[in-house]
Amino acid sequence: MVTAELEPLSPNLGRALSAEEIAAFDLTILPNGQGLPVGKGSVSTGKAVYLRECMACHGEEGKGGLNNRLAGGVGSIQSASPDVTVGSYWPEATTLFDYIRRAMPYTDSGRLTVDETYAVTAYVLFLSGVLESDAVVGHENLADVAMPNKAGFYWAEAPK
Repeated sequence: MVTAELEPLSPNLGRALSAEEIAAFDLTILPNGQGLPVGKGSVSTGKAVYLRECMACHGEEGKGGLNNRLAGGVGSIQSASPDVTVGSYWPEATTLFDYIRRAMPYTDSGRLTVDETYAVTAYVLFLSGVLESDAVVGHENLADVAMPNKAGFYWAEAPK
């Protein structure tokens, strides 16, 4: 039996990413806040950013837009007609920040600055009844925000 080494086939597409390009997508944020970028944002600033960037899809107060509702429904998860929103379902505020940072605005994801992302996070948490109107959240305190449905999530198995 004769064997020959074969060169791997390649379509010669793309290029190697630089360390800076990889870092731009290395955005792992844990529930305890590890990985949150330095920054902060207020509910009032978040409202202005939300009205400019988010209202068209999610409605003026997180309700009634073309896409998913963001606010309302707290306490409905165990009901026959759960209203799955940020305040009613999501267990961690850090997850909201992470999602907004990665995926919003829908038509140009990743465009918001870190401070704008914190601000929109604060505003959505305000709309959900989680934060007061004068709240400011950032890398130092976002993981401390108590979400209404945090107890609705648990480990199926203890982590090893």
